[in-house]
Amino acid sequence: MPGAAPAPWQLDAPAHWRAVDFLSDLHLCEQMPRTFEAWAAHLRHTDADAVFMLGDLFELWVGDDMAALPFQRRCLQVMAEVAAEFAPRRTLGFMVGNRDFLFGEQALREAGLLALPDPTVLAAWGQRWLLSHGDALCLDDAPYQAFRTQVRSPAWQQAFLARPLSERLDIAARMREASMSRREFDGDAAADVDTPEALRWLHAAGSQTLIHGHTHRPAQHELAPGRWRHVLSDWDLDHGHRAEVLRLTPGGLQRRPPAGLP
Repeated sequence: MPGAAPAPWQLDAPAHWRAVDFLSDLHLCEQMPRTFEAWAAHLRHTDADAVFMLGDLFELWVGDDMAALPFQRRCLQVMAEVAAEFAPRRTLGFMVGNRDFLFGEQALREAGLLALPDPTVLAAWGQRWLLSHGDALCLDDAPYQAFRTQVRSPAWQQAFLARPLSERLDIAARMREASMSRREFDGDAAADVDTPEALRWLHAAGSQTLIHGHTHRPAQHELAPGRWRHVLSDWDLDHGHRAEVLRLTPGGLQRRPPAGLP
C-alpha cells in the first residue's frame, strides 16, 4: 500500500508573472544536437517569465563532476547565460527526473537554476498547480519503483558518487542498455501514472491540476470531476519532429511549439 502522499514544496508566483513554460524529457546528449539547439533557442527567446524543466533534461547525469565534460559544460553555460542575461525577468527552475536525479547543488549554482523539489505546488493566479516529474506515480512499474527506492537513498548515492567518473559513466551506460531491453526504467514503459495515487497527491496538495512528464505521452486526462493531469511531451528533433512546451497563463494551459525554431 502506498504511504502518505508527499507534502509538496510551495512556490508563490510573483505578482508580475504572466506566463510560465513547462518542459521535460529532452534527454540532452551529444548525439542530439538539433534537440539541444531547440532547447537553447527556447530559453533565449521565450517571452515567459519562468521556464520550469521537470526532469530528464539530460539523458544521464552521474554526478556534478560531469560539468567538466564538454557537452555538459555547454548545457550549464547556456542556462547560466540566460539566467544572468534575463535576471530577474526570467526564472529557470529545475526538477530532477529519473535520468538526472544526481544533478546536485553545485550544478544548480553553476547553471543559475532554482531547485524545484518533487513535488512542487506553484501557486499562481488564484490556483494551485501540482508539478512532478511523474516517475514516482507509476506504481504499476514495480521493477522501476524498487530501483528508484534504491538509488534515491543517501547511502547508495554516497557510495556511487565515491566511484571514479569513468566507472559511474560505465555503470550508467549498462543501466541504460538494460532499460532499453527490458523497458522497465524508460519513459516509454508500459506503466503509466496511477490514477488513485495522482488523486491522493492532488488532494494532499489542495490542487486540481497535476502537470508532469516521464511517460512520453503528451495528453490531457480528467482523473475525476474537476481533477486533471497534463502530460508534457518529450523532445526529439534529431530523429523526428517532437518538441512541445506547455504554457501556463492567467487564462489557463496551452500547448505550443518552442520559441526560436526556424
